[in-house]
Amino acid sequence: MFPFNFEWAWDVGHAIFFGGFWYAISIMGAGMAYCILKAALDTMNDN
Repeated sequence: MFPFNFEWAWDVGHAIFFGGFWYAISIMGAGMAYCILKAALDTMNDN
């Protein structure tokens, strides 16, 4: 089911699921961004 379908209902179960889902995705994205930036900085500063 997609949010643009007429049968979609925003209930507590959906809010909890999507809240946890986006929390997990943002934590993984922040970790990946940190690793990529650290690797780039380490590569540039390697003498």
